[in-house]
Parts: sequence; structure tokens; C-alpha cells
Amino acid sequence: MRTVEEIITNFQQRGHKITPQRRAIFQIICESNTHPSAEDVYQQVSANMPDISLTTIYNTMRELKELGMIDAVNAVGDGSLRYDKRTDHHDHLYCLHCNQIIDIETPSGSLEIPKEKSMGYKIVKQQVTYYGYCPACQKNMRDKTGREETQASVFNE
Repeated sequence: MRTVEEIITNFQQRGHKITPQRRAIFQIICESNTHPSAEDVYQQVSANMPDISLTTIYNTMRELKELGMIDAVNAVGDGSLRYDKRTDHHDHLYCLHCNQIIDIETPSGSLEIPKEKSMGYKIVKQQVTYYGYCPACQKNMRDKTGREETQASVFNE
């Protein structure tokens, strides 16, 4: 995991200006144990810096991603792009009910796929997301209905 100072140094070495707003964004990313969206970061930063714009957040997140300091996770369930401070190989668990994303360690798989299946792509990265229901959401579903919810019954609500 990178520290705020490491991110600042990386930004400065690439000629980027360090503003109080960027420093606050870096702080939130480094301290987060979740995978926040740009809107989540905006809510946290604007609590102390009400004049910050959502555009500043989006631009800074894009720059962090371009510099390889964060990674983007497409949270298919809620349609938002979420950000991950971890850029090493790892997979994710995604709760279909509360939209929580959690990092998990899985054996590092080969990036090689059979040539006939690659359709000419040069594979440089893989990311696996497992979809399901977190323990808290499972409990809430049981408490509301008195029975175990199945995937079909939850999607048909």
C-alpha cells in the first residue's frame, strides 16, 4: 500500500502540482478500507472543503489511475466505477445487495489463455470478481423473510 507521501512524490516527479484538494483526496484513498467511487471521495472531501468540485475528484482519480497508483474496479451490480488502492494481483467479492467490494487473495492464475481463445488480444491483466451476498445482507434477508433467500428470489423482487 502506498502512503500519501509516496503518492505526492510520484505526482511531483511527473510534474503535477500538489494542491490541498489533491492532498485530501490522496489521504482518503490511502486511509480507505473500501473501494470508493468518485462520488464517495467527493462526499468525504467536500465535508471539509465545500468548494471542491466533483470534476476535481474525477480528474485526480483519473491521474492516479494513469500513474498506476490506484486501479479501477467496474462494479457491475451498481453500475459505478470504484477505485482500489491495491494495484497488485488480487480478486474481489462483490455483494449484490449492499454493493460492498472486498479484496480477496486467490492463487495467482496464469495470464496465458490458448491462442485460439484470445482472438488476437495480448493479455496484460486479469481481474476476477465473485458475486454473492455478504454475511450481513444474508442475515437481513433471513430476518425479513424468515427463510433463506435464493439468487432467483432476490433478483425477482
